[in-house]
Amino acid sequence: MKITKACQADFEQIINIENTCFPPNEAASPEAMRKRIEIISDTFLVALDDGEVLGYIVGPVTNSRYIDDELFEKVIPNRIGLSTQTILSLAVAPKAQGKGVATALLNELAKVSRAQGREIISLTCLEKLKPYYKAHGYVDEGISESVHGGEVWYNMTFNLNN
Repeated sequence: MKITKACQADFEQIINIENTCFPPNEAASPEAMRKRIEIISDTFLVALDDGEVLGYIVGPVTNSRYIDDELFEKVIPNRIGLSTQTILSLAVAPKAQGKGVATALLNELAKVSRAQGREIISLTCLEKLKPYYKAHGYVDEGISESVHGGEVWYNMTFNLNN
C-alpha cells in the first residue's frame, strides 16, 4: 500500500467509496469532491494498491478549532500559518476495511500536518465512531454545532505537538 496525494485520475474511485461509505445526506457531492482534489490536494491523501484506491482522507486547514458546516460547501486553498487541519472525510472501500488503511491514512495526515506546522487535527464524527478515534489519540470535546446531514456530530481533536 502506498499513500500519496489524490489526483483527478482517482476521482471515480474516490466518489464511489464516498457514496458507499456515507448515506446521501452525509456524502460529499461529486462537484465538492472534484474541487477538493483540485484545490487542497496537499491534504487530500489516498491509499493505493496497484493503482486501486483503497481509501482516502481529506480536509482543509483553518484557524477554527472545530469544523463548521461551511467547510463542507466551500473549498478554499490551504494557507501557511493556519493552526488546524480538519478531516471532512475518512473512508475506506468495504473490501479493504479492517486492514489498517484508515489508521495509515490518519497517521500520514498527522505527519503532513506536522510538517506544515499545524497544531491540531479536528474532525466531527457520529457517536458510534468516537471509540475508534479515541483509540487513535483523539479527544472528545463534546457535541458539535454542525448540522451537516441532519445528524448529531461530536468534535474530536488530536494534538499534533505530543
